Amino acid sequence: MASASLVKNYRIAGNDDARNFRHEDWYTRPVPRKRMKELMRRDDRKALLNYSSFLLLLAGTGALAWHSWGTWLAVPAFMAYGVIYGSAAESRFHECLHGTPFKTRAINEFFFVLLGFMSLKNPHLWRWSHTRHHTDTIVVGRDPEIAYPRPPDVLGMVLNLLHLRAGVNELRRSVCQCFGVLSDDEKEYVPEAERHKMFLHARIQVGVLVLVAAWCFFSGSILPALFIGLPTFYGSWFHSALAAMQHAGLAEDIPDHRLNSRTVHLNPLASFIYSNMNYHIEHHMFPMVPFYSLPALHEEIKWDCPPAYDGVVAAYREMIPALHRQLKNPRYFVSRELPNQVAAA
Repeated sequence: MASASLVKNYRIAGNDDARNFRHEDWYTRPVPRKRMKELMRRDDRKALLNYSSFLLLLAGTGALAWHSWGTWLAVPAFMAYGVIYGSAAESRFHECLHGTPFKTRAINEFFFVLLGFMSLKNPHLWRWSHTRHHTDTIVVGRDPEIAYPRPPDVLGMVLNLLHLRAGVNELRRSVCQCFGVLSDDEKEYVPEAERHKMFLHARIQVGVLVLVAAWCFFSGSILPALFIGLPTFYGSWFHSALAAMQHAGLAEDIPDHRLNSRTVHLNPLASFIYSNMNYHIEHHMFPMVPFYSLPALHEEIKWDCPPAYDGVVAAYREMIPALHRQLKNPRYFVSRELPNQVAAA
């Protein structure tokens, strides 16, 4: 076990030891202004094609699950529905957090609220949490979204494959927010003027889930919950497995996204479900670039970044041994070589 003296304080509130990097401290790969404007351009047609495909897949797998209920086909049908509901929805919710998919703000806000409900996340809380995550990426005591602190919580990692820890925490937060209660950390990054929106959303979200539970009770069937609510738990494993690769095992407290984030090549289906978040260095370096432009951004800056991992297996082959070493030595991290370092050598 790791010595208590090596364990950092990951709390946000009252953490006086937290680093506070300035915006200009963070490394950014210069991209020609004209090209960057092209990459940052929002396109309703591209976004609607992607999001409507997501909704069609949700409807199609849902219809298959409904009609196969009571047969052995229900198992793969609900597995497919769950991945679309629990994983593809969460990745698209994340994009709406940035406000980048749609040029039309009203469309973005519609999906922002809908997908937040499907992900069991309060959008008005996560908007501010995620802003801090991008401002202070993997900075201990500043970033509220460090999913893999050192030493790693192995049990939590396993439970989150079924969204059991994160999902239960989100439900607990929602219940607290129904009564206007925030944690000390949440008070640090959610502006007071925005909190009424968060409380209203929490009350609606909890109210809908209570109605679904009542529907199950009076109908004597778990089927309604298998379509609304539970898919976030049984279907988010795909997103959780990919999201683990984003930062786990890499450097903390360093103002360079090339050293605290991973870019991983995925097949087209996985990239679609994950909304191209496998291009994670690119996303953090330029968070206002829409997800559908991240592959092009990757081509612009890849020569200035560590090589992308060739698939999930390659990323996990590095990540798992690193997390294992961090159990005994929380100061250990994967030190990636930058192209200029290789050239200098």
